[in-house]
Amino acid sequence: MEKFYIQVYRHTLLPGEEEAWVEAGSLGLHPDLLQQLAELGIVEVRRGHIPARQAARLHKLFRLRRNLGVNLAGAAIILDLLERVEKLQDEIERLQRR
Repeated sequence: MEKFYIQVYRHTLLPGEEEAWVEAGSLGLHPDLLQQLAELGIVEVRRGHIPARQAARLHKLFRLRRNLGVNLAGAAIILDLLERVEKLQDEIERLQRR
């Protein structure tokens, strides 16, 4: 069985760059893997670029895969749930400050 290793480069976003696009090739992802991620709805790919905010998401996704040993779909579900929890925590903190 052939093994493949994934290396994702983390892009740090500066204020105002949330809507920037990153060249997918700069992430070091195999094009087939990128296609699979797009089909699962994990990332949006346009002309070989992905939104910079999703590059940070990919970093979290692959960290979940590495640390928990789950497949892509499982990691995507976990990531989605974590993001929902973070939004709810932010909302709770906002309401408590009132």
